Order: sequence, then structure tokens, then C-alpha cells
Amino acid sequence: MRIAHFSDVHALDLTGVSPWRFFNKRAAGYLNLLLRRREKHSLGLFDSLIADLNREPPDEVIVTGDLTNLSLEPEFALARRKLDELSLGSAHVTVVPGNHDVYTLSALRDQVFAKLFGAYFESDDKHREFPLSRLRGEVAIIGASTARPSPPPFADGAIGAEQLEKIERLLESAKGKFRILALHHPPLDNRHAVLRGLRDRKKLQAVLARVGCELVLHGHEHRDLRQELAGPNGPIPVIGVGSATYLDDRLDRRARYNVYHIDGGRLDRIETRVHDAASGQFRLFS
Repeated sequence: MRIAHFSDVHALDLTGVSPWRFFNKRAAGYLNLLLRRREKHSLGLFDSLIADLNREPPDEVIVTGDLTNLSLEPEFALARRKLDELSLGSAHVTVVPGNHDVYTLSALRDQVFAKLFGAYFESDDKHREFPLSRLRGEVAIIGASTARPSPPPFADGAIGAEQLEKIERLLESAKGKFRILALHHPPLDNRHAVLRGLRDRKKLQAVLARVGCELVLHGHEHRDLRQELAGPNGPIPVIGVGSATYLDDRLDRRARYNVYHIDGGRLDRIETRVHDAASGQFRLFS
């Protein structure tokens, strides 16, 4: 099986948005956009990404959050339109939210992400809640939400006790499959953990140490990361992917996505496809 993984597209659309919507955390986020990122996340690159995925469709696509910048309705609608262009359809495109998709308390209360992307996190039993569970051939995809609103300058997340309990049950019941856990925040200890990390990462690490997992995927850091966590049968690969829409001259930061080749219950290889400005297309990075 071929599993594509992209993240952090940060679709920006402020069409019809009242200035009053910025009298909260969004003010700091919008200022950051103006000063640092407004021109960095290109809608043209989002289009190129969709075209590349449709050119030779994988078996499954996993999106690990931050489809939006400020959790505004026009941004969600734009991201939904783009995902709907994927030829695989929502049954084979799995989406979990990032912190920018639940940016404010009102975004959490209004559940805009859930309303627009429900088909993209619907479990096999038709429930639309996290954690999700999708069995696809030899692969089991389990998706968790780590998205929580937090005050500036924090961009941290949490899974919560209820999700952790269900994740453990889902991982246990899917033994024998190649189990993929998808979430936005990296479940790791690092120097950014206080401001940007997963609050209950130690509890998730304990779950993974007990029941195992074959692959953990995340986004959030806008760069490629490859690390490991302890599992009952050996190390568990933990892979973060850079932003799929980031404009940058530096090769290691340029827009990208990964394709994981799963064969015989193991991760056979990983391909990284990086945007090439000269051709306007994504190409295999070697």
C-alpha cells in the first residue's frame, strides 16, 4: 500500500470576515501572518499538491492538521473545496485537526471543523468523533485530535483521558495490522515542548509502550522530523512532515509531502516529494 501524508497547508481566506472577529487571539495570529507568513503558504502550491496526488493516486491520504490559519469559516470552506478535488474521496482521505483549526474558544464551541470535515474523519462504524478508526487492507489508521485553543504565545495541544483510553483499545484491537496513529502535535520530548508540545505526551508514550504501533505521523513543526518511541516489540518510528504549501528557497523547508510504502506488514520505504519552482510541480526528492 502507498500512504501519502501531508500537513500544515494553512489555507488563508478572509473574504467577508468582519474586523470584530479579530478582537481575540486572532489579532496576534493575523499580525504574525502580516509580518512573517502571509506570502509563505501559497494557494498555488495547494493546487499543485492536489494535482500531484491525483496524477498517480496513492491508496490512502492522511492529513495531520492545520488546514487553516485562523479557524475562520472562509478558510475552512476553501480547504474543504481543495480536499474535495482529491480523486480518492473522503473515504480514503483521513484528516485530523491542528491547533490552527481550533484557534479560539469560539472555534471550539462552534465546531466548524467537525461540521465541514466530518466525512474526512468518519470511522468505519460511521461515527464522526475522535479517535477515528479506519481499516484499509493491511493497514489500520487511527486518528486523534490534539487541537485545543490556547493563549499566545502557546501552540500546544492535548489528547485527553477519554481519547487516550480509546486509542489504547483501538491499537489493541488492530494488532496484526500495520497500525498508523495520526495526530497533529509530535508526541515527543524536545526543547519546544513547553510552548508547542503535546501536554499529555508522557501518557501517550506509555500507551504506545504497552500496546505498540507501527508508525506515528504528525505535522506542526513545518519541517521533516524522524524520531522513535519505545514500543513492546522495538522502536516505533515517529515521522513529522514539513508544510505542504511553504514557499522557501531552502530545500529542507520547501513545500513537501511523504509517501509511505507498506508491504507485508512493514514500512518498506519512504518517498518525499518536494515542490520544484522551475516546473511548478512536486518531484521525488533523492
